[in-house]
Amino acid sequence: MSGLGKTVDNGGAPLTIIADITFSVAPGESVAIVGASGSGKSTLLGLLAGLDVPTQGTVRLDGSDLGALDEDERARLRGRLLGFVFQSFQLLPALTAIENVMLPLELAGFPGSTATAREWLLRVGLGERLKHYPKHLSGGEQQRVALARAFAANPRLVLADEPTGNLDAATGAQIIDMMFDLNARQGTTLILVTHDEAIAARCGRLLRLQSGRLAGAPETRG
Repeated sequence: MSGLGKTVDNGGAPLTIIADITFSVAPGESVAIVGASGSGKSTLLGLLAGLDVPTQGTVRLDGSDLGALDEDERARLRGRLLGFVFQSFQLLPALTAIENVMLPLELAGFPGSTATAREWLLRVGLGERLKHYPKHLSGGEQQRVALARAFAANPRLVLADEPTGNLDAATGAQIIDMMFDLNARQGTTLILVTHDEAIAARCGRLLRLQSGRLAGAPETRG
């Protein structure tokens, strides 16, 4: 991305959420974006995913300029390239665990979606929960379903937004261990938004946002 900015109308006065953000992420790299609440982390992640559009600058994903694509084209690109892990899980309540994992596979036209979804739920330890609805799963189990959904289509890039924010410390640690293990096994590029410095330290590089701008030089983890 280059010169990325997002400004919104705040009752007739412009409010800048992020400004002049420029960085690139190499294939297979893990990058943490950290910052206080309100620093623009989630807005930046939404722009990276093409869920929102910038008011300044460009975002390029796999060679495509997201700003040059319409909403349907961005959705198709997301389905082909991206996996998501959200703080609030974002499971569909009317679908079972296996159906939640199957749905994006089917929308993207992947063959054998049922078998693939079952395999991934087994990998995250939910082989006995395939037909359970989200309301019958604990928070940790729901996030495991979300992990399976994110990785099942073998995406090039996984975007994670505060993936442990709704979990207790012990469950959150298990989810983070599982996410990094899956990411390493798949060789996926990972961009992780978090306020937790310990989680961020597990990524190869750290970008710090302060009041919507990158602060200082990127921190590389050895």
